[in-house]
Amino acid sequence: MSQLYCAIDTPDLVTAARLAETLADTVDGLKLGLEFFTACGPAGVATLAGSGLPVFLDLKLHDIPNTVAGAVRSLLTLRPAILTVHAGGGTAMHEAAMEAAAEAGEGRPRIVGVTVLTSLDDDDLGRMGWAQGTGETVATLAREAEAGGLDGIVCSPREAAAMRAAFGPDFDLVVPGIRPDWAAKGDQKRVTTPAEAVAAGADVLVIGRPITGADDPAAAARRIAQEIVA
Repeated sequence: MSQLYCAIDTPDLVTAARLAETLADTVDGLKLGLEFFTACGPAGVATLAGSGLPVFLDLKLHDIPNTVAGAVRSLLTLRPAILTVHAGGGTAMHEAAMEAAAEAGEGRPRIVGVTVLTSLDDDDLGRMGWAQGTGETVATLAREAEAGGLDGIVCSPREAAAMRAAFGPDFDLVVPGIRPDWAAKGDQKRVTTPAEAVAAGADVLVIGRPITGADDPAAAARRIAQEIVA
């Protein structure tokens, strides 16, 4: 069954810890990104991991293979369940990340490659010289991720069905850019509802502001979880 991870994007550790406690019984894990990590560091991640929820550490590592391998090794002490690298880093970088992660043994994190951010669309890619468009660009980067041995990718829900068909059931699809019908899109462009993302084959649904910005975050999370199950 698809899992629901709540994106906690705040630099304030007290706020983040309160949210983690509030959501402990309603979501499957917490997604912590650059805003939280740069403000609170590894100690902050350890604090939130104390909630008992698995942590998805979304740092989008992207550098030469040796540097990325070193970064992964440094993060293993935090025992993240999921860790991101850039899918555009190349197969050697991906292989180095996986080799470093393997040092944690059976408890290693799942390593997934970020393809095209959900805040971008075909027009944005065209301006940057990616004439393929979002769908084919995601597919190209997914092939790089698979070739480098990554466990899967991060893609928008718009590409999830095609990626599931192309790469099979064992390739992790981590899917942000999900907005329930009752929530605002914000800065996301390639979005679908939670139910549509599940139908498309998403393994992990990452949802932030519809939960964290709600008057009752736990109630919002329960509402989304019910939609996922349904």
